[in-house]
Parts: sequence; structure tokens; C-alpha cells
Amino acid sequence: MGQGRNVFQSFKRVVLKVGTSSVAYDTGKPNLYRIESLVRQMSDLHNLGKEVILVTSGAIGMGAGKLGLPGRPKTIPEKQAAAAVGQGVLMHIYEKIFAEYGVVVGQVLLTREDFADRKRFLNARNAMHALLQYGVIPIINENDTVAVDEIKLGDNDNLSALVASLIDAEMLVLLSDIDGLYTADPRKNPDARLIKEVWEITPEIEALAGSAGKLGTGGMGTKLQAARIAMYSGVVTVLANLQEKDVVRHILSGEQVGSVFWPGVNKMENKKRWIAFNSAVCGRVHVDEGAARALLKNGKSLLPSGITGVEGNFEMGNTVSIAGPDGREMARGIVNYSSIEIDLIKGEQSRDILRLIGHKDYDEVVHRNNLVLEP
Repeated sequence: MGQGRNVFQSFKRVVLKVGTSSVAYDTGKPNLYRIESLVRQMSDLHNLGKEVILVTSGAIGMGAGKLGLPGRPKTIPEKQAAAAVGQGVLMHIYEKIFAEYGVVVGQVLLTREDFADRKRFLNARNAMHALLQYGVIPIINENDTVAVDEIKLGDNDNLSALVASLIDAEMLVLLSDIDGLYTADPRKNPDARLIKEVWEITPEIEALAGSAGKLGTGGMGTKLQAARIAMYSGVVTVLANLQEKDVVRHILSGEQVGSVFWPGVNKMENKKRWIAFNSAVCGRVHVDEGAARALLKNGKSLLPSGITGVEGNFEMGNTVSIAGPDGREMARGIVNYSSIEIDLIKGEQSRDILRLIGHKDYDEVVHRNNLVLEP
């Protein structure tokens, strides 16, 4: 806990995330003043030799404004139509203003599937690194025109944390219209106090989350989720207000701006981060007390003898949730056998796998190298 904000000055790779309320008015029209301010700060950091990545919301909001809708669209087809219109508007604005500072930008549209599939995850990672090597600033958004599930989530806070983890960024800056995490809602409680440093996201911290604005969908709850992902990825997270003059520069200068979430000492390795936060959970495996203890306390692999039940239909190589005797998730892991095979070998010894299902490629249902305990 001894490190201070001065370490921010040495950071080279930074992900910035801006919400809809930061880049668009309630009318859905772009807030050009704030966008220009953000672009100027990012271009200056780029000139300094920093690698900056922007995750931006606002496509659906701007599309709604362009289409003359009264507020955020309600149905999925309306959201898809608004996103299709608004994404072009948003990217045109960014490209035009960045060009005034001589900076080249590239559009990257991602869905949760790009993170959930290991091969697509690595392809996205390689593409992003290539853009940075060419001196391009990637501008990232969810592909809301096609990503039905992601529109339901509508959550670029978590997307930005996954991007920061994907490209091994040192810092994630979540910019919105409030100064950071408060002890209460500062818009309602004059005694609300800014929490400047967070070392662990406790239930008490989670209880401080508020609600989202008119066109946005995030709110403080998703920002805390994003901060948790970043913390386990070894990424420093800062919540700050985009309205504050030169806020990004002040943050990277180490000044006391916003709320800082410091990563813990137990940074997950890249593969385990992918299992924990990116991969799609395809089913659930229930284990007994002995297996739960072996996984949690002794760092063991999951053997068939400790499995009591299987839920869902999944194949070898899929990620599953592992639930303890109380039914609550305690871990996630990549399985070596299908759900049908696990159902046949559950409660049995590893030596009996060949007899029960006709082949035996592994002793373990989930090897400890492919298993991550619930953060």
C-alpha cells in the first residue's frame, strides 16, 4: 500500500472510457466541447509517447438523436437501428477532431463473443497490439448493431476493463459526469464525501453504487464491476469527471484527482483472467465438501470422485462454473470431458474413467492450471 500516485507518470499504456452522458447531451446530440477536450488531451499524451486506447459509449444515444427519438430506444431492433446510425456519426466526429491534431485513429467493434472464444480473444489482442505499433489510437465500442446480448447489458464499463486486461494496460480511466466514488450520492446528500483510495471492493463499497442517467446504462455498479476485473488483472483504475479541465493529464501527472482502485498483489495470469472474466460459462458442475476443500485450500485439480452433479450441455474445452455443497459458485474452469461424460464418471475414481466412457485422456475433469477460484 506504500506506492503513491506518482507512479502514474511512468505508465505507458492507458485505456480511457467515456460514457454516453459525457459525449452526448440528453437530446442525443454530440457534446462537441467535451469530445474536443478529450481528443486534445489524448493527442497530447500520444505525442508524449504514451499508448492511449479509447472505449467510447454514445452510438445508440447519438443514433436516437439523429433519428429524432425522444429518449433511449426500448426494443432491440430500435437499438440496433440507432446504433447503426449513431456509430457512423460518433466515429466521424472522433476522426475529424483527431485529424486536426495529426493523429490516426482506427475503429474496433467488439462483442462479448470476441472475449469468450479463446482464439478470437487472441486475434483481437494481436490486432490491437498491431494498431498501437503503427501509432494508431484504437477507438473501441461494442458492436451494438449485431450484439443482441450485449445491448441488453449495454455496458462499456466492463468492456473497457476487459480491453485493459486484453492488452495488458497499466491504467484504466473511467470518465463520467461525477468526480469519483462517494460515501453517498453527492447529488442528493450534501455530506457525501469522495473516497480517494480503494484497496478492496467490499460489500460496503458495493452498497454505495447508484443509478444511471437518462441516455446512459452504466451507473456506479458497473464501474465497480469494471474496477474489480481491472484489479485482478493488475490494472490501476481511476474514476474521474470528464468535465474537470485537463482531467486526464492531471491523473497521469499523479495529482489527487478522482477515486483510485489499486490492484492487489494476487494478479491473475493471462489465461486465468480469461477463464474468470471473458469465457462464456456453458454449464455447472457440483462438488462435495472434500473436493471443495481440495480446490480452495490445497490448490488441487478437480477429480471425478468429488463431483456430485452436472447441469447444462457442454463439450470438452468449454468453461463451466463449479459450485460447492451450498450451491454457490466457488470457481470456474475448462473441462477435459463433456457434460454427458462427466455425468457418467461423477463420484467415481479416475482409474475407472476408461471403463466407464471408453476412453481416458485425463485423470482430472478440470486441471488446476485451467481453474480459477471465484475472486
